[in-house]
Amino acid sequence: MKLKVAVIGCGPSGITALKNLLDQGLDAVAFDRNEDVGGNWIYSENESHSSVFETTHIISSKTLSQYEDFTFDDFDPETADYPDHDTLRRYFQAYAHRFNLYPFIQFGTLVKHCERIDDKTWHLTTEKNGIETTGKFTHLVVSNGHHWKPRYPEYPGRFEGEFLHSHNFKKATPFAGKRVLVIGGGNSACDVAVETSRVSKMTAISWRRGYQIVPKFFFGIPSDKIAEQSKWLPIKIRGFFNKILLKVMLGENSQYGLRPVTGPFGATHPTINDELLHKIRHGKVKPRLDIKRFDGKQVLFEDGKTEEYDTVIACTGYWLSHPFFDKNFIDYSEGSVPLYLKMFHPKYENLYFIGMFQPLGCIWPGAELQSKLMAQELIGNWKRPSSIQELCQKEVTNPHYQQVNSPRHTITVDYHLFVKAIKKELPKGYVSKSPMPHPMNSTVPT
Repeated sequence: MKLKVAVIGCGPSGITALKNLLDQGLDAVAFDRNEDVGGNWIYSENESHSSVFETTHIISSKTLSQYEDFTFDDFDPETADYPDHDTLRRYFQAYAHRFNLYPFIQFGTLVKHCERIDDKTWHLTTEKNGIETTGKFTHLVVSNGHHWKPRYPEYPGRFEGEFLHSHNFKKATPFAGKRVLVIGGGNSACDVAVETSRVSKMTAISWRRGYQIVPKFFFGIPSDKIAEQSKWLPIKIRGFFNKILLKVMLGENSQYGLRPVTGPFGATHPTINDELLHKIRHGKVKPRLDIKRFDGKQVLFEDGKTEEYDTVIACTGYWLSHPFFDKNFIDYSEGSVPLYLKMFHPKYENLYFIGMFQPLGCIWPGAELQSKLMAQELIGNWKRPSSIQELCQKEVTNPHYQQVNSPRHTITVDYHLFVKAIKKELPKGYVSKSPMPHPMNSTVPT
């Protein structure tokens, strides 16, 4: 039976999924609602498009944030250690050009519904320019990302000023002269606090728990490269030394007026930021505790402090969402995500998830390896374990990190252990840097 594979999404994970399917001579087509590849890394001030904001740089260093098939040296040897969003957009689009992916992508196309008819058939409904189209495929690859559907916090009372999610934050300029409160301690929250503090009348940041702040460099070396040197150690020991190093370099959170970190390293995602602590100690960002309630423009914090704000920006994460599936079929928006290697479903063998994991590191290298393993299975060179249901459950009950119970932490993996586990399943010589001579795919209209 001839295989026909549909890929949903052409962000960093979707394009490597498509590339590795085509490398094996498989008939594949990808769908994306944007007009080019790159996903969130295509900066746009259009709020309907989920994108990075104006000053975004990557938070993992380039050597641990690249495809093996197309490294940053292959793209531009002068790429900075932490490239900005436009460099990354160009990198992803260069990847798509190098491997001739564009003829196999339908842009401006929304996947509205996916129905699994049987173990060999998916029925897809797509929409482009208001016109719906249906098609049948043997396999489905989900690479729609997990940073696009905002998750809003809930507090007693009502805030009568401007209230928005970081999803809608594009640049700091609109907040000039305003009193801004940022909710959250993750990477987006700390970046938004730093950026708004440059122009605002006052910026404060509210944490409900302690977060580990990690600088981008130690001793002139990217911090993730420093951490890589201890990847051979068990996670608990590795985390212990990481905490000691951070304490020596930065001191305690309490010295900055921030909530202390109460759990082990990795209990929450570390926040990579060089400027927040500097801004706090220079009085540009005010640390605040959790919000107790809203009252008009007044915000009451749990320590009794009350302040008035013009704007509240909630940097409180995103839902895991697959709106093209019926809720009673697959819904990972709450609870655990039982997938083997974060990609293989325990029941549906013709369904793959690529890039639906959150490493303490960068997603794309792991997504590339997932894509290669998927392709190996589809051409018959690899067979999934017969005990896959047990393995899926084992990943849920024995995660790499024992993290706080929150929706953000349902898909966390350790970068190095995750990459190692997938490489173990791949054949030697899995790197494929040369463009493959793909025949024109009959699935995509020319």
